[in-house]
Amino acid sequence: MRLFGVAGRGPIEYLVMGRTLALPSFVATLVSTWYGGVLGVGEYSYRYGISNWLVFGVPYYLGAALFAIFFARRARRSELFTVPDQLDRAYGRPAALLGAGIIQVLSSPAPYVLMLGILIQMIFGWALLPAVLVGTFFSTAYSFRGGMRSVVNADNVQFVLMYLGFLVALPLLAARFGGLDFLRGHLPATHFVWHGGNTPQYIFVWYFIALQTLVEPAFYQRCFAAKDERTAQRGVLISIGFWMLFDFLTTFTGMYARALMPALSNPTASYPALAITYLPPVVQGVFYLGLLATVMSTVDGYTFIGGVNFGRDLIWRWRREPDESRVNRYAQVGFLVTAVVAVVLALFFRSAVDLWHDVGSVGVPALLVTLASSYHPRWRMRPTVATCCIAVSGAVSLAWLLSRYRPGSSGAYFLTLEPIYAGLIVSALFWALDRVWRTGNAVAPKVTPGGL
Repeated sequence: MRLFGVAGRGPIEYLVMGRTLALPSFVATLVSTWYGGVLGVGEYSYRYGISNWLVFGVPYYLGAALFAIFFARRARRSELFTVPDQLDRAYGRPAALLGAGIIQVLSSPAPYVLMLGILIQMIFGWALLPAVLVGTFFSTAYSFRGGMRSVVNADNVQFVLMYLGFLVALPLLAARFGGLDFLRGHLPATHFVWHGGNTPQYIFVWYFIALQTLVEPAFYQRCFAAKDERTAQRGVLISIGFWMLFDFLTTFTGMYARALMPALSNPTASYPALAITYLPPVVQGVFYLGLLATVMSTVDGYTFIGGVNFGRDLIWRWRREPDESRVNRYAQVGFLVTAVVAVVLALFFRSAVDLWHDVGSVGVPALLVTLASSYHPRWRMRPTVATCCIAVSGAVSLAWLLSRYRPGSSGAYFLTLEPIYAGLIVSALFWALDRVWRTGNAVAPKVTPGGL
């Protein structure tokens, strides 16, 4: 097959790099892809201090650990390409198509396209639109042709740069201004308590949103590409350690930004503003490269995931083609569609945190219970029930999310309940009622043959 300069690459090579992903590259690509919201982390650290670890750190460490323990080996053992493949194997084509629709939203790189555009805008003084367009193009062009292997090769470099930027900047700031004593003397006391001045309820909801890790396409894709089951599991566990280190670096760098620039009007710009004002030119350049690498690695990873999902799991699966000869072409079409939609969403929403919250609040309830129960016949739902579970729990979460716009709501959700809770309750009820029905009727769950 020859398409857009791609010749002789079958789906196994293009989509999962021939299942040869070794441990060092596994860690580098997973760590860099999963950590793209660096400006949001900077803003939160600037505002709330070490609470950043409790909101954007610990919940995701726990989610990743659960994934490593319960799903990493199973995913690699399955020899599949995508999450909808697993849904198809367990529940059939309708559930897989619905799941693919949810994943298309979950895997949107829009929040990171927005952050990349804002970062380029801050560094070079461009308008947001050209900054978003140029950043998206240069973050994704190489993976369009080369597939996952190109994504991984780029992530290996970006992994080094993202750590180098902060490993140079933070020690320099500490040497110049002082360590913890300086920060304690120049920051509010709430910057050193676990809640950062926020309510426990606000922090607690992020522990549920972090369950997105268990249905996260980037985790599954890396495990599908790993050279063996051991690499998949160890890679996720080692990645947690690197995320802990990076959260340490980013959190305390954000706290230095607050200590040195307490009147900053836009905390989202805390890292670039800190670099411009307090870092020497060479270090400033390295720090900028680190920021860009952190975001670009996520943009390319999620654009590729979205393209594969759109091309293989929606177009190819919907058309019921007998072979996979056109999968790469469909994935490249999906790649372009994903990039264009991400740019539009980024320019429309203008808030990465809102996108994270809203997408996770709908996607996690729709997929979590259905996917988690799919790996063992004993725990699976009947295919029809599983399909309804995805559709209804997702719809309930979306309706709950939109309830904040109802007349007289003052921006509050219905019953003041977060959408993710409503959706998870519905999906858990589907699973529980199906088990009660099967127990009462002594019927074993039907295992679909998994013809994709």
